[in-house]
Amino acid sequence: MTKPLGPYTPVVRAGDWIIVSGQLGMKDGTLVAGGVAEQTAQAVVNLKAQLATMDATVDDVAKTLCFLTDMATFAAFNEAYVAGFGDHRPARSTIGVAALPAGGAVEIEAWAFKPLASGK
Repeated sequence: MTKPLGPYTPVVRAGDWIIVSGQLGMKDGTLVAGGVAEQTAQAVVNLKAQLATMDATVDDVAKTLCFLTDMATFAAFNEAYVAGFGDHRPARSTIGVAALPAGGAVEIEAWAFKPLASGK
């Protein structure tokens, strides 16, 4: 997994919730080539990897918060997002922003609900 770009934890558990910090379309420390569709696909791969560290999957995701630097790419983003999430449709907000870290075109944050096993 890629090292965080700043002083934050990529994924934390808060009781029954797993919170994944915003994931960019980065692989091996570099943004993937090709634009918003490719970056979205990689951001979802990165999101899945963070969830896996907590024994969770995208099917456990209840809410995503997505950031785009160009709302004109919303359709391409949606197509890649749907491909990454399959049939699962968490609640979602998508916000247009001026810029993202590392020059990213998209960032995806997620909140997953995965109750702790009793007795833990």
